[in-house]
Amino acid sequence: MERRKFTREFKLEAVKLIQERGVAVAQAARDLGVHGTVLRRWVQECVADSPQAFPGQGQMKPDQFEIERLRREVTKLKAERDILKKAAAYFAKESL
Repeated sequence: MERRKFTREFKLEAVKLIQERGVAVAQAARDLGVHGTVLRRWVQECVADSPQAFPGQGQMKPDQFEIERLRREVTKLKAERDILKKAAAYFAKESL
């Protein structure tokens, strides 16, 4: 069975239905054909990070993107540091 995918707009409208119109989660879940726990998770995600909620498939939130960029930079700097250590050890041996 293939996993269902919902658009960002659908998720936001579902959350609005609950928050703004006061529809119960169980009723909204039945009406939309979505499991109640999924709908509750959407509401929690939207409350936690409203402007950046549901960024889309394969897209990261800006803070996640920055963390990933910094991890790549740390990996690169560690490799450069290791090369410099080896070069310093090589030249230290050679000068003896």
